[in-house]
Parts: sequence; C-alpha cells; structure tokens
Amino acid sequence: MESNMSREFENNNDVNENAEEAFVIEGRNAVLEAFRSGKTIDKLYVLDGCRDGVVNSIVREAKKQDTVINYLSKDKLNQMSQAGKHQGVIAHAAAYKYAEIEDMFALAESRGEDPFFFILDEIEDPHNLGAIIRTANLCGAHGVIIPKRRAVGITATVVKASAGAINYTPVAKVTNISKTIEELKERGMWFACADMDGELMYKCNLTGSLGLVIGNEGNGVSRLVKEKCDYVVSVPMKGDIDSLNASVAAGVLAYEVVRQRMGK
Repeated sequence: MESNMSREFENNNDVNENAEEAFVIEGRNAVLEAFRSGKTIDKLYVLDGCRDGVVNSIVREAKKQDTVINYLSKDKLNQMSQAGKHQGVIAHAAAYKYAEIEDMFALAESRGEDPFFFILDEIEDPHNLGAIIRTANLCGAHGVIIPKRRAVGITATVVKASAGAINYTPVAKVTNISKTIEELKERGMWFACADMDGELMYKCNLTGSLGLVIGNEGNGVSRLVKEKCDYVVSVPMKGDIDSLNASVAAGVLAYEVVRQRMGK
C-alpha cells in the first residue's frame, strides 16, 4: 500500500474508545448529509452571495435546526478551511462521539445479518480513512475499528472524504488491534487480512461473521496483527506496479465479501 506520509506519524489523542473529538465539516455533500442525519451543527459558514441549489438546501436545513449562519468572503472561508476543499460551506459540528463495538453488533442484529467489520491497522492518511468509511457504508458493513495510537482519527479531511458516510457508519477506537481481534474471535468472528502475498480472494470463504483487516499505507498489516488473522487474502493484479492504495484495496476486497454473501 503506497503513501508519501511518514511512518513516524502518531496520533497524540490518547482518549478512550468512546471519547469525543470536536471537528469541522467541509464540502457541500458532507455538510448536507450531516444535517440530514440529525447531526448537531453549532455554526454554519457560507460563501457570501452563493445561492445555488445545494447551498440553498443546506441553508434551509440549518434554519430548521436554528443553526447560527454566517456569510463570509471566500478569503475568510479559505483561512478557516482545514481540508482545503470547502466548496463554499463549512460547518462547526458538535463533538464526534466514537461508537463502541457493541453498537456494531447491535446494528448487525437489527438488520438480521452476520457481523461485517473493517479493522484498520495504523491507517495514517485521512483521505484513505474517509474513503474506507464511505466504502464500509456502501457495502453494508456494520462498522469500522481503528487504533488509538499511530493512526489518524476523525478529522475534517476524513469527514469530507467520507462524503457523509461518517454520519451513518459506527467508528470505534480501541487500544490494541490484536487484542480486539482475539476478543472478537471469542464471539465467533473470522478475520481476513489483506496482503499482496495472500491467497487469491476468490478462493477464500469470506461469508459469515467477518472482520476485514486493512494495513498501513506503507508497511501493510503488522506482523502481530497478521498472525491473529484466519486468512491472508490478496487482490489479483495484472499491471506493472505491485500494490494498490489502501482504500482501493479495501473497496475491492469488500465487494468480494458482498458478492460472496449475495451468492450465499
């Protein structure tokens, strides 16, 4: 998995799994989905003079919730932006509350489905995390598990990249990925680890209660985590380079899980 980010990156937010983190939401679709999902938005900042369809919808939703609306110049919005792609709207949301793994099991049970979780081992790029959360939502996964340390948490860029999926997909933060896998195995889950040297994904049984483990952009899944997994699976590749971006690999593998579940 490729990345130009330093392996030395470390998340310094030492918080509990269900701790809250304040964040901003940028981009029209992300802000609109936040309002529609019922997310509490404290303040909305809109490009002064912008009155197109999506922005008007956002302003209407804000007025319904009595959100404070401020109209600012493009320069002011650019200064406020964290993700650098605000598209004329920035929202200050209530603190993000991480889910608990029990929430994910409850969601699976409410749908009458076998649990399907994404477990991310030290994903550092917020664009990758956001894209994986988006994929998790679209493929029907019941949640995403990330580590507390040496990994990106929920940031404005993650929220933007998830295109609103963060409002519907539980994300849990755990202290130790390996230990969490052991605990989930005791509850009947199996784990498939993504690795280019693994068994071709079409030959692996990816049905039932499953955790899909995706590794760091540079080094992949760590040895200790890989040893805890039941399968090591790979994506077929025919090109001249030897790896996929982490979020792309997650998407390809996730939809093989979907295909097998539909076939079953």
